[in-house]
Amino acid sequence: MFAFRAIRPVVVNTTQSVGYQNRNYATLKEIQLRLKSVNSIAKITKSMKMIASTKMTRAQKSMEVARVFGATQTALFTHADTKPTEGGNTLIITVSSDRGLCGGIHSSVSKRSRKLIQENPNSQLIVLGDKAKAQLSRTTRENIKLSFNQIGKAVPTYNEASSIADTILKEKIEFDQAVIVYNYFKSVISYEAKTIPAFSVSTFEKSGNFDAYEVEDDVLENLQEFAFANSIYWGLVEGHAAEMASKRSAMENATKNAGEMIEKLTMTYNRGRQAAITNELVDIITGASAI
Repeated sequence: MFAFRAIRPVVVNTTQSVGYQNRNYATLKEIQLRLKSVNSIAKITKSMKMIASTKMTRAQKSMEVARVFGATQTALFTHADTKPTEGGNTLIITVSSDRGLCGGIHSSVSKRSRKLIQENPNSQLIVLGDKAKAQLSRTTRENIKLSFNQIGKAVPTYNEASSIADTILKEKIEFDQAVIVYNYFKSVISYEAKTIPAFSVSTFEKSGNFDAYEVEDDVLENLQEFAFANSIYWGLVEGHAAEMASKRSAMENATKNAGEMIEKLTMTYNRGRQAAITNELVDIITGASAI
């Protein structure tokens, strides 16, 4: 009887410890799977950050060139004292892209476009990029006249901007003044939604200092088309640079968050493993002492 009483507690304790170990091992396995998943995500976000950094460098070079042409064109309208026609037709062109994973960069131009439409409800809207189109379609679907996609995969070219401008003019969308809403590249970590003005031939002819420019009618029409395409190109290139910078920041933050999660999971795994080993040693020592 003495031997039976000495062995019985050992059997019961062993059974309880086995159940605890099974639950613990299952938890440790889940942590291992989670660690593996987070490590894979961290590698992907780190690679995407490197790709975005490379694209951002190229985009900045193109942006600097586009800014020179854009500033020169804006100076022309400023010197000519060109002003929007009161009560005229306003065309809003929202510049975005088809891709995400770049923070709230698309929301900024969408909010600015909504504000402009609230100020002038009869404005016509053209959207470049599926992201802004999805956001603007919820509240301003009636104002959207045209939309373009397949934009933003690479650094935009002037040919793409010219094609967009030609399509708008061929569709005979009449406007007195156009407002191009884009993301202005302030720094690697900062951007701001701004606008670029563009005007029709009739509006430009009404400029206060238009007489100072001896421009023939056919040349004036070509000038207007060039200025319109140039404004779209400036907005596309500037927005692309801001998008790549925002995507780089987003992937950097994602990689940092993944690293912090890996540290926490690793610590949790090590603590659980140490607890399982300690429990096994306690069971062994307890069994040996009881025997």
